[in-house]
Amino acid sequence: MTGVPERSIRQAAEWWGTAKSSFIFHARGIEHHSNGVQNALGTINLALACGRIGKPKSGYGTIVGQANGQGGREHGQKCDQLPGWRDISNPEHRKYIASVWGVEESEIPGPGVDAYEMFRKIDRGEIKALISICFNPKVSLPDNSFVARCLDKLEFYAAIDFFLSDTGRHADVVLPGSLQEEDEGTVTQVEGRVIKINKAVECPGEARQDWRIIQDIAAALGRSKGFTFTQPREIFEELRVASKGGVADYSGITYEKIERQMGVFWPCYAEDPRTGEKIDHPGTPRLFEPGSYNPVAKGAGPFYFPDGKARFNVADYRPPVDDIDNEYPLFLTTGRVVSQFLSGTQTRRIGPLIQQYPEPRIEIHPRLAARLGIADGDWTTCETRRGSVTLKAMVVTTIRPDTIFIPYHWPGKKSANQLTVAAQDPVSKIPQYKVCACRVRKTDAPPDYDGKLEPQQ
Repeated sequence: MTGVPERSIRQAAEWWGTAKSSFIFHARGIEHHSNGVQNALGTINLALACGRIGKPKSGYGTIVGQANGQGGREHGQKCDQLPGWRDISNPEHRKYIASVWGVEESEIPGPGVDAYEMFRKIDRGEIKALISICFNPKVSLPDNSFVARCLDKLEFYAAIDFFLSDTGRHADVVLPGSLQEEDEGTVTQVEGRVIKINKAVECPGEARQDWRIIQDIAAALGRSKGFTFTQPREIFEELRVASKGGVADYSGITYEKIERQMGVFWPCYAEDPRTGEKIDHPGTPRLFEPGSYNPVAKGAGPFYFPDGKARFNVADYRPPVDDIDNEYPLFLTTGRVVSQFLSGTQTRRIGPLIQQYPEPRIEIHPRLAARLGIADGDWTTCETRRGSVTLKAMVVTTIRPDTIFIPYHWPGKKSANQLTVAAQDPVSKIPQYKVCACRVRKTDAPPDYDGKLEPQQ
């Protein structure tokens, strides 16, 4: 089923199972699937079964894709969350946050939809206006030809960004926002350590900090309540109160403590969660240690269930959507290269980074290349059920013979996400970037593409 030899699987199990300590770290590789949650659950089961949770030099963690990808979720960034990693559908959670914000619970909406479903709603005419911040879905979302058509269906689109992205070119209004060097605030690292970013330079020209832009929009709409901060510290102070009592409790974290301790691990309590007494809590470097407080179980055991015990989850296998067949016999997988970042809006402007990897390539195994008559540097076309792209081949031994790889950082006719399928995991809603069926052939360069770098934005 996996294509990995049995002896290798047995050896890996032996190494993992007999080690005194071990740590599982993964990034998007096992998550970008229509069964990504099952993949993650299976991995967590391994760590749990071998007693690797809540002890030194052991554990499980996921590497997020960009700065503060961790913290944003803890602050209520996702459409089904509230601050402190609270659930927007939980009446108790809603009631507390309503009290912090000074609103009626009924004014807090229910769960929203994921990013891709927003575009489906645009396509159906259910969403007519959109505002985005540093979001480049025309490059980063799957089946991006569909995304581009949806952008043009909007009656109004405003983009906040610090560079004009490929998506921003579709906007009616572009508001110049800020880089993190032009503002201050906190970022939560992958291990749960909250650190502080200090402002280094002023915003250039007419650019402004994102939070100021949002407040001005709220004021223009006559909805200033809750949007009258004068500095980022005030926003963080609200987060401290809003996250209090949640799983990701920031109430005991202050700017001064962050600076003094070189970062603070959440949960960090302003009051002893058992007695209510005010304390100077140092933070929690390791979750799920025996005896640690559990806000879900109110102290009974370290895991986030009412009885404080962990759970194993059955991780049934499901094949990918758009699996290989006779017509499309190869797997396409997409991802990153080290010199480019996300949709490339920043890194495709930097000469030394472009020199390292100047344009996307189709990485292909020597055996597959030989069978298809493709040599390193040959123009090669990859086709899926959604589209095709023609790029130069890069023959490498670091890939399976039944799979090709294309990095996704480029726009337009070089975009890998012209090819990917808009299938999503039913729980996480993460798209299936890491696998779809394709076919590959040697070809000539298309007439409107000579392999040179397209003009930079």
